[in-house]
Amino acid sequence: MVEPFWRCKTLGEMTKKEWESLCSGCGRCCVIKYEDPDTLKVHYTKWACRLLDLETCRCSCYRSRKRRMPECVNLFRCTPDVLKWLPSACAYRLVSQGRDLPSWHPLRSGDPDSTCKAGMSVRGHVIHEFDYT
Repeated sequence: MVEPFWRCKTLGEMTKKEWESLCSGCGRCCVIKYEDPDTLKVHYTKWACRLLDLETCRCSCYRSRKRRMPECVNLFRCTPDVLKWLPSACAYRLVSQGRDLPSWHPLRSGDPDSTCKAGMSVRGHVIHEFDYT
């Protein structure tokens, strides 16, 4: 049996298509976070980028996001210092650590909504930045 690409390739060896498919659709990379300067611990807020579709947990304008939100981080071929900002269950972090994807990940489950169904997304947990209602 052929091993899945994420088990036999490093992040640097992946094609753009493979890299993009690693995204589980949790939406956590789009949540505003800060790093405590004393402990260096990353803290998540309840606010998400205004481009995040709060239902699908995907960017509403992914292809043009950098034009609309210049501060958006492009994760393709990101460096370890960027990976530390991603959640511990993030596929990019897991693969970079030589670990397997969780069973709820869409690449394993075959269901593009499995991350949300498993309760591993930000769906229902965040609001858009500047939305105080």
